[in-house]
Amino acid sequence: MDSPKQALVPLKKQEAKDTMTEILRLSGKLFDIYKNNLPTQLPVELLQSTHGFDLFLKIFLKQKKNPNELNKLQKVFLQKYFKIYTALLNRVTFKNVDLESFNEPHNDKRFLSPIWKESPYFEFLKRTYYLTAKYSLKWLNSIEDLDKKTRQQLHFYIKNFLDYLAPTNYFWMNPEVIQSTLQSGGKNLLDGFKNCLEDLVLNDGRLNVRMTDLKTFKVGKNLAITPGKVIYQNDLIQLIQYSPTTKDVYKVPILFIPPWINKYYILDLSPENSLVKWLVEQGFTVYMISWVNPDPKLAHKKFEDYMLEGPLQSLDIITKSANCTSVHMVGYCIGGTLLACTLAYMKKTKDSRTVSSTFCMSLLNFSNPGEIGVFIDEPQINALEKLMKSSGYLNGHLLDLAFNILRPNELFWPYFINNYLLGKPSKPFDLLYWNADSSNLAYKMYIFYLRNMYLYNRLREPGGIKLNDVPIDLKDISIPSFFLASETDHITLWKSIYSGVKLLRCPVEFVLSESGHVRGVINPPSQNKYGFRTNENFGKSKPVPAKPKDWLASSTKHKGSWWQYWANWLLSHDSKKVSPRDPAQNSTILEEAPGSYVLKRI
Repeated sequence: MDSPKQALVPLKKQEAKDTMTEILRLSGKLFDIYKNNLPTQLPVELLQSTHGFDLFLKIFLKQKKNPNELNKLQKVFLQKYFKIYTALLNRVTFKNVDLESFNEPHNDKRFLSPIWKESPYFEFLKRTYYLTAKYSLKWLNSIEDLDKKTRQQLHFYIKNFLDYLAPTNYFWMNPEVIQSTLQSGGKNLLDGFKNCLEDLVLNDGRLNVRMTDLKTFKVGKNLAITPGKVIYQNDLIQLIQYSPTTKDVYKVPILFIPPWINKYYILDLSPENSLVKWLVEQGFTVYMISWVNPDPKLAHKKFEDYMLEGPLQSLDIITKSANCTSVHMVGYCIGGTLLACTLAYMKKTKDSRTVSSTFCMSLLNFSNPGEIGVFIDEPQINALEKLMKSSGYLNGHLLDLAFNILRPNELFWPYFINNYLLGKPSKPFDLLYWNADSSNLAYKMYIFYLRNMYLYNRLREPGGIKLNDVPIDLKDISIPSFFLASETDHITLWKSIYSGVKLLRCPVEFVLSESGHVRGVINPPSQNKYGFRTNENFGKSKPVPAKPKDWLASSTKHKGSWWQYWANWLLSHDSKKVSPRDPAQNSTILEEAPGSYVLKRI
């Protein structure tokens, strides 16, 4: 970043005039986009904002009866505000002013540019922003008689509003944007406006900023290209069998149950990031469920249908095609929750076709779902159910937006600034392309999942959930199980995943990876980027400790990927080898991998 004086280059008047003319012309397109899409999208967009408004109104009316604490906070806030103002009026005395009490966060990526300290104007913006944020949260903490849920929801809404107010998000308060605007005659704003219009068209009038270049990748061309065949399909799934590359293979195949919130190829990204490709190269026979992107015709599909037509139907096909009697089953995220339900159901129905189970970033105990819990209460689910009844599904882009605003300073605002204010193109990144390739959620399945798992946490109760008229109990699961969690996962908190381990009465291996919900899983050994933790004192012959902090305290840190550690764990349960199973020899081949279900976009 240049110094403030270097940034103030003369604005080229003709270029600025041409830019403004073009922006005004494009504004007409913006009006058309909203005119055509707003009537149908408005109810969905207002769902969360209405809920937040109701909460704040309730609290303000409550505080009106006892305003003393609020008045005290306002007085201190104004004193500190004018202290900053006075100090920055006279830069000579600035160093003598005590500003440590404002607790400026260290290494806030939004304010790394030197100009935020060199310029009194930008220093003032930054300091007063931090001051506002601090005392807004102090106000929340001063409110008494708030239940834990309401306080959590209010904290979320306040924090998101404060993130929205950050000066970096506005072109007249962001020094990098101001510099770019002056140097280009406003071309950055014009390019950013064009980027914004493209996103609005792509998302039917919703502002869902692109995080990556969508034109760089294509499923089946440079993503999801591990060779294989689709050997079965029904209304909900296509089943992929991958082609072997070794002279022999391990006898027990692996079945992946990916989340149906996104596409399966998170496990088969570009070749250097593909877990599927790596497993095939190690000698495993790999099968993958590819979930359909549901439309209104599948609104009636229930959670139990996803079990019956997903993993259970897949087991029927795999045991026949691989000529085997048992399988390693792996579930990722919600796929792991379904796996646990399936295993408990199988135990009740005396089905023993599994050697081991692996749960990656999967919740079984929903008592502490993390920040996503702010979206979960009866009024919000009722409102969502009414909206879904008309369409038969939840639009996947809405769920993406919900996850992104849980971490707005990582998953929204940086891309907003880069794409719209600086007018730069998005950089290609396979993982972010997958993140944008959303899937809809079938109406009855999703409402069942929200109510029974997130809202009432019935999965942890013996017989709390019935699937296909069979009451299930997670304590019935007896096969060896491997749990993977990640330290900074904000979608499925690692301590919440750990609490689910205690619901099973079987040998358990618990592994804690570095990074988050996705990077904690997709961590190829060749990159040697993130490490992981294990605890050899527990799991094999001893039960895991009751508290996650006790497990962590005596754990061992390892460098590199967890993939090889997991593969060795799988082989500890069966390492026999057989001749390769080539899906090309299967008489029921429907099409080449990745199949057609994964190509269906919203």
